[in-house]
Amino acid sequence: MFDSIKNIFNSKEENQLPYGDKPDIVRDKSAELYEKAKQYFPGGVNSPVRAFKSVYGTPLFIEKGDGCRLWDADGNEFIDFCCSWGPLILGHNHPKIKEKIIEVMQNGLTFGAPTALESELAELIIKNNKYIEKIRFTSSGTEAVMSAIRLARGVTKRDKIIKFEGCYHGHTDALLVKAGSGLVTFGETSSAGIPKAYADETIVISLNDKEAVKAAFEQFKDQISCVIIEPVPANNGLLLQDKDFLQYLREICDENCALLIFDEVISGFRVGFDGAAGYYDIKPDIITYGKIIGGGLPVGAYGASAAIMSNISPEGSVYQAGTLSGNPVAMAGGIAQLTELAKAGFYKELNTKTEDFTNAIQRYASSKSYKFKVFRIGSIFWFAFTDLEKVQTSEAIDPKSMEKFKLMHRELLNRGIYLGPSGYEVGFVSAAHSKLDLEKAKRAIFECLDIVFRNK
Repeated sequence: MFDSIKNIFNSKEENQLPYGDKPDIVRDKSAELYEKAKQYFPGGVNSPVRAFKSVYGTPLFIEKGDGCRLWDADGNEFIDFCCSWGPLILGHNHPKIKEKIIEVMQNGLTFGAPTALESELAELIIKNNKYIEKIRFTSSGTEAVMSAIRLARGVTKRDKIIKFEGCYHGHTDALLVKAGSGLVTFGETSSAGIPKAYADETIVISLNDKEAVKAAFEQFKDQISCVIIEPVPANNGLLLQDKDFLQYLREICDENCALLIFDEVISGFRVGFDGAAGYYDIKPDIITYGKIIGGGLPVGAYGASAAIMSNISPEGSVYQAGTLSGNPVAMAGGIAQLTELAKAGFYKELNTKTEDFTNAIQRYASSKSYKFKVFRIGSIFWFAFTDLEKVQTSEAIDPKSMEKFKLMHRELLNRGIYLGPSGYEVGFVSAAHSKLDLEKAKRAIFECLDIVFRNK
């Protein structure tokens, strides 16, 4: 996963499009802003994928979002299927979220002290989620995962962890690792600046490989603190796992007194209010969440049983703190958003809408015998240039297929459709996408598929 991303970002290829049926959108203002940004930020961005290195053209600088639409600095308008990488499940600038945030902001932005809003949001989450009893708010999903790993180590008094190739858990040192050669391997650092000793505590295994998991527990008996997985792996394609594999992880963790962590930074509150844990009806020991619980504002959380969470300071000996944890503005955004998500029928309507949208695209591609699949769960989808019926490991993704996505991405932008700027990233449908919006997007996608496969 990480090597392919590095190669994309280090590419020197000129951004020349072989063919195109529509003129390219104007990016003059975005290009100007990008040149200015490069004076201040490494690569001109504050997160690598934003640099557009894996697609054509300079990055688009966004000025406004409303409903399911974005507008960039040049005035180009797009139907947005990135949704800020997932958390905007109600769309941009939702009136109830905005109103709640403004109401709370009248009293101040941050206090570094408890507020009633923290308990209000926690109650909303816990009362509608049978898999956790207590929660701790953080400022990001990465911070939540880092804290969950520390908690697992503190509870079990063990150091080693198991993660899976193709799952991304933020840029924490112990998790920014890739698999080495062999069935069961220690992680190899995938970024400069990570001590080898950190990676040596992480065992990296291919997804959907029960034998490798079993071998790891046998080889490192009584040393493994936890297994961490995205139950819906959605950071390197949408690598949907069979329930029996996730259930196997639950069972083998129980057998070896290790903890099971579900990283639901993406899937949490996306596939349902109780996330992938509820979707598969599997109870992990610890769950992590991300920005969707803040209405898109910077926030994360991790939760577990009351017994496990009692190990966290000040109640227990596992230290974790944060000045902006439980920030009142983020809590306000979360209360407004999750109140909407908890309403009867919300997920049924959203998931049905997404299913109809993606099924129509798949039917079109299949009718043309295109080597193309749309994978979906809930309101998350992924376009894959493959003829495989299942893609469950990162190794099953053909890096050469990204050239097709590169062309498709540019043609979609020229038709007013915005996807994340990487073929490894998933897309999202929000409640703000109307039937008319999705119909327009479908037609654009059909045209772009024709162009991609005409130029194969």
